[in-house]
This record gives sequence, structure tokens and C-alpha cells, in this order.
Amino acid sequence: MDKQELKAILGKHLKWLRGEDGGERANLFGANLSRADLSGANLFEANLSRADLSGANLFEANLSRANLSGANLSGANLFEANLFEANLFRANLSRANLSGANLSGANLSGANLSGANYIEKAKNLFYPIACPEIGAFVGWKKARVKTSGHECIVKLEITEDAVRSSGTGRKCRCSKATVLEIQDLEGIVLEQVAVSDRDENFHYIPGTVVSVSDFDENRWNECSTGIHFYITREEAVRHIL
Repeated sequence: MDKQELKAILGKHLKWLRGEDGGERANLFGANLSRADLSGANLFEANLSRADLSGANLFEANLSRANLSGANLSGANLFEANLFEANLFRANLSRANLSGANLSGANLSGANLSGANYIEKAKNLFYPIACPEIGAFVGWKKARVKTSGHECIVKLEITEDAVRSSGTGRKCRCSKATVLEIQDLEGIVLEQVAVSDRDENFHYIPGTVVSVSDFDENRWNECSTGIHFYITREEAVRHIL
């Protein structure tokens, strides 16, 4: 999108916000705005779903209540941007600068925040982890039966001393767990050994303890090292390997 076209859209959006004639809500669905300078822009309630904003400058931009679901904000500068109640569902915020950004009420479910700069210093960001923070509890993960390769469900006890975390979604990671059972997708217990879909040498054997020595304690690196699991069996069954 060229600068003049973007300027016209932002101008109409500002009129729409003011209730003036000729105003129109900004619809930038799927727009290519990579490396665009949107510093200070007022995009309140604008539709930026699936837009490419990688490397864009959104310094002090007002993105309050904007729809940014699925948007690519990788490497974007969101320093002190207002993202109050913005929809960032499954948005790519990897390596974004979120220092001082207002993320109060923002929907970050499934968002990729790996490598985001100063995410923990963003204003009003409170995203509790999806699993219990202390004590032992049961978790579920999908794996494959070693002999047949068929999908199966591993019932785990996340140990009391395990480090555990989650990012912005429901998928969790831990450093250590006891394997309780191997089940088929319908819940029938199998006398089998399961293997990780990512590492066929990582075995889940009932009655044994599995652990990872290089657990990544950065919770925003959601797909990083660790034993991945869900809190409910249904979520594990639905997970696509």
C-alpha cells in the first residue's frame, strides 16, 4: 500500500471517529504495511486483521480496540503504543518492541511473543499462566505409539518440583513429569511406549519420570524446549501433531 492511499484511509478514519461527513472506518484487512511509519497514528477500532506490519513504526500509535487478529507485527516498534482491549489473537509479535505499551485488556491468546522486547515491562500486562503455579497436578499430551506410529494420549503427573509455564494460549510446558498412562484417543489404556512427535528418542514409559535439562524459562517462547502438555484431556485430543 503506497503512502498516499494509506494517508487517505487514515484521514477518513479520523473523520469517522469524529462523526464527520465522508468518514469511514479504516479497513486494512490483509494490507501490506511492512516497515510503514504509523507513529502517532489514531487507529482506534480499525480493522488490521491479517495485515503485515512487520518492521512498522507504531511509536505512540493508538490501537485501542483495534482488530489485529492474525496480524504480522514481527519486529514492529510498539513503544508506548496504546493497545487497550486490542484483539491480538494469534498475532505475530515476535521481536516486537512493546516497552511501555498499554496492553490492558488486550486479547493475546495464541499470540507469538517470542523475543519481544521488554514484554514484562509493558504497562498493565497481566497474563496468568494456564496451569497451576505450585504443587503437583495432572496434564495431558498427544504423542505417538512407538511401535505403530498411531496417535495416543499420555497422562502425566507434573511433579511438584517441575518448572512450568505457558505463553498466551492454553498450551503449557514443564521441565519434569511422571508418566502415568498411555491411552488411545478414546481413553482405553494401552500397554505401549509413546514417543514425542518432535523427538523419536524421547520416550514416555508408564511409571517412569521424564525430564528436560535445557528447559526454556522464558514463558513467551511458547514453542521452545520443555515437555508440552494441556490441562484437559480434550485439548490434548484436539491438538494437531
